[in-house]
Amino acid sequence: MKQIIYRGIEYLSKALEDSSKVLLVCDASFPFLSIKDDIENMGVPYVVFSDFTPNPLYEDVCKGVDLFNITKCDTILAVGGGSSLDVAKCIKLYCKMQKGKLYLEQDYGDTGVKLIAIPTTAGTGSESTRYAVIYYKGKKQSVTHDSIIPDIAILEPKVLKTLPLYQKKCTMLDAYCHGIESWWSVNSTEESKKLSKQAVETITKWWREYIFNNSDVAAEQIMQAANLAGQAICITQTTAPHAFSYKITSLYKLPHGHAVAVCLPEIWSFMNAGRGHCIDKRGEEYLKTIYTEIAHAMGCSTPIEAIKCFRAMLSEMGVNNPQSNDRASELDILSHSVNPVRLKNSPMELDEGTIKQLYGVILQ
Repeated sequence: MKQIIYRGIEYLSKALEDSSKVLLVCDASFPFLSIKDDIENMGVPYVVFSDFTPNPLYEDVCKGVDLFNITKCDTILAVGGGSSLDVAKCIKLYCKMQKGKLYLEQDYGDTGVKLIAIPTTAGTGSESTRYAVIYYKGKKQSVTHDSIIPDIAILEPKVLKTLPLYQKKCTMLDAYCHGIESWWSVNSTEESKKLSKQAVETITKWWREYIFNNSDVAAEQIMQAANLAGQAICITQTTAPHAFSYKITSLYKLPHGHAVAVCLPEIWSFMNAGRGHCIDKRGEEYLKTIYTEIAHAMGCSTPIEAIKCFRAMLSEMGVNNPQSNDRASELDILSHSVNPVRLKNSPMELDEGTIKQLYGVILQ
């Protein structure tokens, strides 16, 4: 079934048709949201679940599954950032599995539970993806299944008005990177490239109005762009900048979008120079064309100019590269942290020496 996307909180009642009881999954920001009253007066009985950490634990999800089943809900409504959506997706996936056995080890299938997502940031596009992240025994678990793409996404841009400025920057940069990475991914399709193009063009046009003027129109545009980029990445998966970013996030305590954004121009610069081996079956000439198309979507003539523009955007927003305290040790940690599975989606092969070299450029 194709996902339904509504634009505006006024569609919530329509989204809840045929729902008899709702599990509302929300984080600590919920009481401060401009749409709080709309949700609390949704017209359908609901139970609140917010007992989870910012980086959700497997045990948190288990508590949500128990509450969903004990209270006999039939719909899950996720409101919030990536953590709320990740928890809600996993509750949907696990709610009909065998209790007492590790959910992560059981076969995944579509439970048929309706899942509605209302994102409160414009970044991950999680409201339209088949991915979720939780942690089990301290290790990150990437949960992937087509059935956890929310049945309905409601995009309400007014929730972005009160976001802290730095959070707006980081989440928007994540969406921008999604659009660019999806475009050059070895898994790209004509559909995904069309979505990427729309996302990159929109963010390029509206980011200053969104970040510096807090414009209502810009917020609407950026939220739609983040959703489009999420749809694109759902098809293609992320590439090297994301693979590089995760350890930067944990080592330097930088938000995800910030970490990805400082990696992307350095990795793109390396790939554009053609110093690596092209692993995209469509060939080097195809890849050069893709880089140029991305540059044009960014309002630039060449990839080199686009990379400079990306760096200039980061500088204008005050988004800086991480500062190294113990360079040799940190480079060693970083270069051994990259997930090779994610690198396989990148169009250029990156060996261990190149990875370390690139981290050396990323670190100040």
